[in-house]
Amino acid sequence: MTSLVEAAPALFVEKAPLEANVAPSMPSLVGLSRAQLADVLGDVGVPVAQRKMRVQQLWHWIYYRGFTDFDSMTTLGKELRAALAERYTVARPEVVAEQVSIDGTRKWLLRLPGDPDSKLPHDVECVYIPDTERGTLCVSSQVGCTLTCSFCHTGTQRLVRNLTAGEIAGQVLAARDRLGDWPGGVRPTDGVITTGERCVTNIVMMGMGEPLYNLDAVRDALLIVSDGEGIGISKRRITLSTSGVVPNIERAGAEIGCMLAISLHAVRDELRNELVPLNRKYPIAQLMEACRNYPGASNARRITFEYVMLKDVNDSIEDAKALVRLLKGIPAKINLIPFNPWPGTKYECSDWDQIEKFSQVVFDAGYASPVRTPRGRDIFAACGQLKSATEKMSARERMALRAMAMTDD
Repeated sequence: MTSLVEAAPALFVEKAPLEANVAPSMPSLVGLSRAQLADVLGDVGVPVAQRKMRVQQLWHWIYYRGFTDFDSMTTLGKELRAALAERYTVARPEVVAEQVSIDGTRKWLLRLPGDPDSKLPHDVECVYIPDTERGTLCVSSQVGCTLTCSFCHTGTQRLVRNLTAGEIAGQVLAARDRLGDWPGGVRPTDGVITTGERCVTNIVMMGMGEPLYNLDAVRDALLIVSDGEGIGISKRRITLSTSGVVPNIERAGAEIGCMLAISLHAVRDELRNELVPLNRKYPIAQLMEACRNYPGASNARRITFEYVMLKDVNDSIEDAKALVRLLKGIPAKINLIPFNPWPGTKYECSDWDQIEKFSQVVFDAGYASPVRTPRGRDIFAACGQLKSATEKMSARERMALRAMAMTDD
Protein backbone atom coordinates (compact mmCIF):
# COMPACT_ATOMS: atom_id res chain seq x y z
CA MET A 1 0.00 0.00 0.00
CA THR A 2 1.33 3.45 -0.91
CA SER A 3 1.87 5.62 2.15
CA LEU A 4 0.24 9.02 2.44
CA VAL A 5 3.66 10.64 2.42
CA GLU A 6 4.55 8.94 -0.87
CA ALA A 7 1.15 9.69 -2.39
CA ALA A 8 1.24 13.41 -1.71
CA PRO A 9 4.78 14.59 -0.89
CA ALA A 10 4.12 18.10 -2.15
CA LEU A 11 1.37 18.64 0.41
CA PHE A 12 3.69 18.53 3.40
CA VAL A 13 5.53 21.73 4.19
CA GLU A 14 7.36 21.85 7.50
CA LYS A 15 6.41 24.96 9.48
CA ALA A 16 9.58 26.98 9.91
CA PRO A 17 10.05 28.39 13.42
CA LEU A 18 10.62 32.12 13.64
CA GLU A 19 13.73 31.88 15.78
CA ALA A 20 16.49 29.30 15.99
CA ASN A 21 17.56 27.50 19.11
CA VAL A 22 20.75 29.04 20.47
CA ALA A 23 22.75 26.40 22.31
CA PRO A 24 24.47 27.42 25.54
CA SER A 25 28.26 27.64 25.58
CA MET A 26 28.36 24.41 27.56
CA PRO A 27 25.77 22.08 26.02
CA SER A 28 23.83 19.56 28.09
CA LEU A 29 24.11 15.82 27.53
CA VAL A 30 20.37 15.51 28.22
CA GLY A 31 18.61 14.47 25.02
CA LEU A 32 21.60 12.81 23.37
CA SER A 33 21.26 9.27 22.04
CA ARG A 34 23.70 6.54 23.00
CA ALA A 35 25.53 7.04 19.70
CA GLN A 36 25.82 10.77 20.37
CA LEU A 37 27.08 10.12 23.91
CA ALA A 38 29.72 7.81 22.43
CA ASP A 39 30.84 10.67 20.18
CA VAL A 40 31.07 12.98 23.20
CA LEU A 41 33.22 10.44 25.03
CA GLY A 42 35.43 10.17 21.98
CA ASP A 43 35.86 13.95 21.96
CA VAL A 44 37.14 13.90 25.56
CA GLY A 45 39.59 11.09 24.84
CA VAL A 46 37.83 7.88 25.90
CA PRO A 47 39.23 4.94 23.89
CA VAL A 48 36.84 3.20 21.50
CA ALA A 49 36.98 -0.05 23.48
CA GLN A 50 35.67 1.70 26.61
CA ARG A 51 32.94 3.85 25.10
CA LYS A 52 30.05 1.37 25.22
CA MET A 53 30.58 0.77 28.94
CA ARG A 54 30.98 4.48 29.68
CA VAL A 55 27.83 5.30 27.69
CA GLN A 56 25.87 2.83 29.80
CA GLN A 57 27.24 4.40 32.96
CA LEU A 58 26.33 7.92 31.82
CA TRP A 59 22.88 6.73 30.76
CA HIS A 60 22.30 5.21 34.19
CA TRP A 61 23.35 8.34 36.08
CA ILE A 62 21.40 10.75 33.86
CA TYR A 63 18.19 8.84 33.16
CA TYR A 64 17.86 6.28 35.96
CA ARG A 65 19.34 8.16 38.90
CA GLY A 66 18.62 11.70 37.66
CA PHE A 67 21.97 13.16 38.70
CA THR A 68 22.60 16.78 37.78
CA ASP A 69 26.40 16.94 38.06
CA PHE A 70 29.33 14.82 36.93
CA ASP A 71 31.15 14.86 40.28
CA SER A 72 28.55 12.52 41.78
CA MET A 73 28.86 9.93 38.99
CA THR A 74 31.26 7.78 40.98
CA THR A 75 31.59 4.91 38.51
CA LEU A 76 33.34 7.31 36.15
CA GLY A 77 37.00 8.07 36.82
CA LYS A 78 37.93 11.48 38.24
CA GLU A 79 39.76 12.48 35.09
CA LEU A 80 36.79 11.63 32.89
CA ARG A 81 34.39 13.48 35.20
CA ALA A 82 36.61 16.54 35.10
CA ALA A 83 36.95 16.38 31.31
CA LEU A 84 33.18 16.17 30.88
CA ALA A 85 32.54 18.98 33.37
CA GLU A 86 34.89 21.29 31.45
CA ARG A 87 32.82 21.06 28.27
CA TYR A 88 29.33 19.77 29.11
CA THR A 89 26.54 19.83 31.67
CA VAL A 90 23.55 17.61 32.47
CA ALA A 91 21.27 20.62 32.83
CA ARG A 92 17.55 20.50 32.15
CA PRO A 93 15.11 23.39 31.58
CA GLU A 94 15.09 25.80 34.51
CA VAL A 95 11.93 25.91 36.63
CA VAL A 96 11.28 29.63 37.17
CA ALA A 97 7.74 29.38 38.54
CA GLU A 98 5.44 26.74 39.98
CA GLN A 99 1.70 26.86 40.59
CA VAL A 100 -0.27 24.24 42.48
CA SER A 101 -4.00 23.91 41.82
CA ILE A 102 -6.59 23.17 44.47
CA ASP A 103 -7.01 19.76 42.77
CA GLY A 104 -3.28 18.95 42.98
CA THR A 105 -2.37 19.77 39.38
CA ARG A 106 1.05 21.43 39.15
CA LYS A 107 2.15 23.77 36.40
CA TRP A 108 5.75 24.74 35.87
CA LEU A 109 7.09 27.61 33.81
CA LEU A 110 10.34 26.36 32.29
CA ARG A 111 13.00 28.69 30.92
CA LEU A 112 15.07 27.69 27.90
CA PRO A 113 18.07 29.15 26.10
CA GLY A 114 16.80 31.97 23.88
CA ASP A 115 17.97 34.05 20.96
CA PRO A 116 20.23 36.77 22.43
CA ASP A 117 19.09 39.18 19.72
CA SER A 118 15.46 39.03 20.90
CA LYS A 119 16.27 40.04 24.50
CA LEU A 120 13.34 37.89 25.60
CA PRO A 121 13.52 34.50 27.27
CA HIS A 122 12.08 31.41 25.67
CA ASP A 123 9.76 29.59 28.01
CA VAL A 124 7.20 26.83 27.94
CA GLU A 125 4.70 25.36 30.37
CA CYS A 126 4.64 21.77 31.59
CA VAL A 127 1.80 20.29 33.67
CA TYR A 128 1.68 17.40 36.14
CA ILE A 129 -1.71 15.81 36.84
CA PRO A 130 -1.72 13.42 39.82
CA ASP A 131 -4.24 10.63 40.29
CA THR A 132 -4.52 7.97 42.97
CA GLU A 133 -2.00 5.50 41.56
CA ARG A 134 -0.62 7.31 38.53
CA GLY A 135 0.61 10.70 37.48
CA THR A 136 0.44 12.18 33.99
CA LEU A 137 2.94 14.71 32.70
CA CYS A 138 1.80 17.00 29.88
CA VAL A 139 4.87 17.97 27.83
CA SER A 140 5.39 20.76 25.29
CA SER A 141 7.07 20.38 21.89
CA GLN A 142 7.37 24.00 20.71
CA VAL A 143 7.74 27.48 22.16
CA GLY A 144 4.35 28.80 21.12
CA CYS A 145 2.37 27.06 18.43
CA THR A 146 2.29 27.02 14.66
CA LEU A 147 -1.47 26.40 14.59
CA THR A 148 -4.32 28.79 15.32
CA CYS A 149 -7.09 26.58 16.68
CA SER A 150 -9.81 29.04 17.59
CA PHE A 151 -10.79 27.42 20.91
CA CYS A 152 -7.21 27.05 22.22
CA HIS A 153 -5.38 29.67 24.29
CA THR A 154 -1.98 28.37 23.16
CA GLY A 155 -3.07 28.91 19.57
CA THR A 156 -3.22 32.66 20.18
CA GLN A 157 0.54 32.67 20.82
CA ARG A 158 2.96 33.00 17.93
CA LEU A 159 5.36 30.20 17.15
CA VAL A 160 8.84 31.11 18.39
CA ARG A 161 10.79 27.91 17.73
CA ASN A 162 10.88 24.14 17.98
CA LEU A 163 12.21 22.53 21.13
CA THR A 164 15.25 20.29 20.97
CA ALA A 165 15.14 16.64 22.00
CA GLY A 166 17.02 17.64 25.16
CA GLU A 167 14.46 20.32 26.01
CA ILE A 168 11.59 17.86 25.52
CA ALA A 169 13.16 15.02 27.50
CA GLY A 170 14.44 17.63 29.94
CA GLN A 171 10.88 18.51 30.91
CA VAL A 172 10.47 14.96 32.20
CA LEU A 173 13.71 15.21 34.15
CA ALA A 174 12.78 18.61 35.57
CA ALA A 175 9.38 17.29 36.66
CA ARG A 176 10.93 14.26 38.34
CA ASP A 177 13.42 16.58 40.09
CA ARG A 178 10.58 18.68 41.53
CA LEU A 179 8.54 15.63 42.53
CA GLY A 180 11.40 13.71 44.16
CA ASP A 181 10.73 10.98 41.63
CA TRP A 182 14.25 9.52 41.45
CA PRO A 183 15.52 6.61 43.59
CA GLY A 184 15.82 7.93 47.13
CA GLY A 185 14.01 11.18 46.27
CA VAL A 186 11.79 13.09 48.69
CA ARG A 187 8.31 13.94 47.45
CA PRO A 188 6.67 17.32 48.06
CA THR A 189 4.43 17.60 51.10
CA ASP A 190 2.13 20.27 49.65
CA GLY A 191 -0.74 19.60 47.27
CA VAL A 192 -1.68 16.14 46.00
CA ILE A 193 0.90 13.54 44.95
CA THR A 194 0.12 10.08 43.63
CA THR A 195 0.53 7.25 46.12
CA GLY A 196 2.02 4.95 43.48
CA GLU A 197 5.63 3.81 43.33
CA ARG A 198 6.42 6.55 40.82
CA CYS A 199 4.99 10.05 40.47
CA VAL A 200 5.31 10.30 36.67
CA THR A 201 3.85 7.14 35.12
CA ASN A 202 2.34 8.55 31.92
CA ILE A 203 3.46 11.10 29.33
CA VAL A 204 1.16 13.03 27.01
CA MET A 205 2.54 15.23 24.24
CA MET A 206 -0.36 17.63 24.65
CA GLY A 207 1.40 20.75 25.86
CA MET A 208 2.36 23.78 23.82
CA GLY A 209 2.96 23.20 20.11
CA GLU A 210 2.14 20.65 17.41
CA PRO A 211 4.39 17.58 18.00
CA LEU A 212 4.28 16.39 14.40
CA TYR A 213 5.74 19.69 13.18
CA ASN A 214 8.77 18.87 15.34
CA LEU A 215 8.76 15.13 14.77
CA ASP A 216 12.48 14.36 14.76
CA ALA A 217 13.09 15.98 18.15
CA VAL A 218 9.89 14.53 19.63
CA ARG A 219 10.85 11.07 18.39
CA ASP A 220 14.38 11.27 19.80
CA ALA A 221 13.08 12.52 23.17
CA LEU A 222 10.35 9.89 23.50
CA LEU A 223 12.73 7.08 22.61
CA ILE A 224 14.89 8.25 25.51
CA VAL A 225 11.90 8.52 27.86
CA SER A 226 10.72 5.00 26.97
CA ASP A 227 14.16 3.37 27.20
CA GLY A 228 13.97 0.54 29.73
CA GLU A 229 17.44 1.20 31.13
CA GLY A 230 16.64 4.78 32.06
CA ILE A 231 13.36 6.58 32.70
CA GLY A 232 11.55 3.48 31.47
CA ILE A 233 8.03 4.73 30.73
CA SER A 234 6.29 2.20 28.49
CA LYS A 235 5.26 3.33 25.01
CA ARG A 236 1.77 2.16 25.97
CA ARG A 237 1.81 4.95 28.55
CA ILE A 238 3.02 7.64 26.14
CA THR A 239 0.44 9.44 24.00
CA LEU A 240 1.22 11.85 21.20
CA SER A 241 -1.60 14.24 20.30
CA THR A 242 -1.78 15.87 16.87
CA SER A 243 -4.19 18.26 15.23
CA GLY A 244 -3.80 16.23 12.05
CA VAL A 245 -0.44 16.62 10.32
CA VAL A 246 -1.41 13.73 8.07
CA PRO A 247 1.92 12.95 6.34
CA ASN A 248 3.73 12.52 9.66
CA ILE A 249 1.15 10.32 11.41
CA GLU A 250 2.44 7.15 9.78
CA ARG A 251 6.04 8.14 10.56
CA ALA A 252 5.19 8.68 14.23
CA GLY A 253 3.69 5.22 14.48
CA ALA A 254 6.62 3.55 12.74
CA GLU A 255 9.45 5.50 14.39
CA ILE A 256 8.08 6.06 17.90
CA GLY A 257 5.39 3.41 18.38
CA CYS A 258 3.52 5.31 21.08
CA MET A 259 -0.22 5.77 21.47
CA LEU A 260 -1.92 8.28 19.17
CA ALA A 261 -4.51 10.94 19.96
CA ILE A 262 -6.25 13.06 17.35
CA SER A 263 -7.44 16.55 18.23
CA LEU A 264 -10.66 16.22 16.20
CA HIS A 265 -13.41 18.47 17.66
CA ALA A 266 -15.70 18.45 14.62
CA VAL A 267 -17.22 15.97 12.19
CA ARG A 268 -17.76 18.34 9.26
CA ASP A 269 -14.97 19.99 7.27
CA GLU A 270 -16.75 23.35 7.29
CA LEU A 271 -16.76 23.52 11.08
CA ARG A 272 -13.35 21.92 11.57
CA ASN A 273 -11.85 24.46 9.16
CA GLU A 274 -12.87 27.09 11.72
CA LEU A 275 -11.94 25.22 14.90
CA VAL A 276 -8.75 23.58 13.57
CA PRO A 277 -7.56 25.56 10.52
CA LEU A 278 -5.03 22.85 9.66
CA ASN A 279 -8.08 20.95 8.38
CA ARG A 280 -8.05 23.14 5.27
CA LYS A 281 -4.78 21.46 4.31
CA TYR A 282 -5.56 17.97 5.58
CA PRO A 283 -9.36 17.50 5.60
CA ILE A 284 -11.20 14.96 7.68
CA ALA A 285 -11.27 12.21 5.04
CA GLN A 286 -7.46 12.26 4.73
CA LEU A 287 -7.10 12.32 8.48
CA MET A 288 -9.36 9.29 8.96
CA GLU A 289 -7.45 7.36 6.30
CA ALA A 290 -4.18 8.08 8.11
CA CYS A 291 -5.72 6.81 11.34
CA ARG A 292 -6.88 3.58 9.67
CA ASN A 293 -3.29 3.02 8.53
CA TYR A 294 -1.62 3.96 11.84
CA PRO A 295 1.01 1.27 12.58
CA GLY A 296 0.02 -0.91 15.51
CA ALA A 297 -3.54 0.37 15.87
CA SER A 298 -5.80 -2.37 17.24
CA ASN A 299 -8.52 -2.92 19.81
CA ALA A 300 -5.73 -3.22 22.37
CA ARG A 301 -4.06 -0.02 21.11
CA ARG A 302 -6.96 2.22 20.25
CA ILE A 303 -6.58 5.71 18.85
CA THR A 304 -8.02 8.41 21.09
CA PHE A 305 -10.13 11.08 19.45
CA GLU A 306 -10.26 14.27 21.49
CA TYR A 307 -13.46 16.24 21.19
CA VAL A 308 -13.84 19.53 23.03
CA MET A 309 -17.46 20.23 23.95
CA LEU A 310 -18.48 23.70 22.73
CA LYS A 311 -21.96 24.91 23.53
CA ASP A 312 -24.23 25.14 20.45
CA VAL A 313 -21.21 24.61 18.17
CA ASN A 314 -20.39 20.90 17.98
CA ASP A 315 -22.42 19.28 20.78
CA SER A 316 -25.70 18.28 19.15
CA ILE A 317 -27.04 14.73 19.09
CA GLU A 318 -26.69 14.86 15.30
CA ASP A 319 -22.97 15.62 15.78
CA ALA A 320 -22.66 12.62 18.10
CA LYS A 321 -24.27 10.31 15.55
CA ALA A 322 -22.07 11.69 12.77
CA LEU A 323 -19.00 11.11 14.96
CA VAL A 324 -19.95 7.45 15.35
CA ARG A 325 -20.32 7.08 11.59
CA LEU A 326 -17.03 8.85 10.95
CA LEU A 327 -15.01 6.50 13.16
CA LYS A 328 -16.44 3.28 11.74
CA GLY A 329 -13.66 0.75 11.19
CA ILE A 330 -11.11 2.57 13.36
CA PRO A 331 -10.16 1.06 16.74
CA ALA A 332 -11.03 4.14 18.74
CA LYS A 333 -12.15 5.71 21.94
CA ILE A 334 -13.58 9.22 22.23
CA ASN A 335 -12.34 11.55 24.93
CA LEU A 336 -14.95 14.26 25.53
CA ILE A 337 -13.35 17.42 26.93
CA PRO A 338 -15.47 20.09 28.64
CA PHE A 339 -14.24 23.38 27.21
CA ASN A 340 -11.83 25.19 29.53
CA PRO A 341 -12.44 28.95 29.27
CA TRP A 342 -9.72 31.56 28.93
CA PRO A 343 -9.78 35.38 28.74
CA GLY A 344 -11.11 36.66 25.42
CA THR A 345 -12.56 33.42 24.11
CA LYS A 346 -15.89 33.48 22.29
CA TYR A 347 -16.78 29.90 23.23
CA GLU A 348 -18.67 28.44 26.17
CA CYS A 349 -18.59 24.95 27.62
CA SER A 350 -21.52 22.73 26.72
CA ASP A 351 -24.13 22.22 29.42
CA TRP A 352 -23.43 19.13 31.49
CA ASP A 353 -26.67 17.38 30.60
CA GLN A 354 -25.87 17.87 26.90
CA ILE A 355 -22.41 16.39 27.39
CA GLU A 356 -23.99 13.36 29.05
CA LYS A 357 -26.48 12.91 26.20
CA PHE A 358 -23.67 13.20 23.65
CA SER A 359 -21.59 10.67 25.56
CA GLN A 360 -24.48 8.23 25.76
CA VAL A 361 -24.94 8.21 21.98
CA VAL A 362 -21.26 7.41 21.50
CA PHE A 363 -21.28 4.78 24.26
CA ASP A 364 -24.38 3.06 22.87
CA ALA A 365 -22.55 2.72 19.54
CA GLY A 366 -19.86 0.65 21.25
CA TYR A 367 -17.17 3.25 21.85
CA ALA A 368 -15.68 4.20 25.20
CA SER A 369 -16.57 7.85 25.71
CA PRO A 370 -15.13 9.11 28.99
CA VAL A 371 -15.67 12.74 29.89
CA ARG A 372 -12.36 14.26 30.95
CA THR A 373 -12.52 15.81 34.39
CA PRO A 374 -11.22 19.38 34.12
CA ARG A 375 -8.00 19.70 36.10
CA GLY A 376 -6.02 22.81 36.99
CA ARG A 377 -8.52 25.35 35.69
CA ASP A 378 -7.75 27.73 38.56
CA ILE A 379 -4.10 28.01 37.46
CA PHE A 380 -4.79 27.89 33.69
CA ALA A 381 -3.22 24.43 33.44
CA ALA A 382 -6.19 22.68 31.85
CA CYS A 383 -6.41 21.46 28.26
CA GLY A 384 -6.18 24.39 25.83
CA GLN A 385 -5.18 26.94 28.47
CA LEU A 386 -1.37 26.86 28.28
CA LYS A 387 0.43 30.00 27.21
CA SER A 388 3.98 31.03 28.09
CA ALA A 389 4.61 33.91 30.45
CA THR A 390 6.22 36.25 27.92
CA GLU A 391 3.15 35.97 25.68
CA LYS A 392 0.89 36.82 28.63
CA MET A 393 2.82 40.06 29.17
CA SER A 394 1.49 43.30 27.88
CA ALA A 395 3.42 45.09 25.15
CA ARG A 396 4.68 47.56 27.78
CA GLU A 397 5.95 44.73 30.00
CA ARG A 398 7.78 43.10 27.09
CA MET A 399 9.43 46.42 26.17
CA ALA A 400 10.52 46.86 29.79
CA LEU A 401 12.05 43.39 29.83
CA ARG A 402 13.98 44.14 26.64
CA ALA A 403 15.23 47.39 28.11
CA MET A 404 16.41 45.63 31.28
CA ALA A 405 18.24 43.02 29.22
CA MET A 406 19.96 45.70 27.14
CA THR A 407 21.00 47.54 30.33
CA ASP A 408 22.46 44.34 31.76
CA ASP A 409 24.56 43.94 28.60
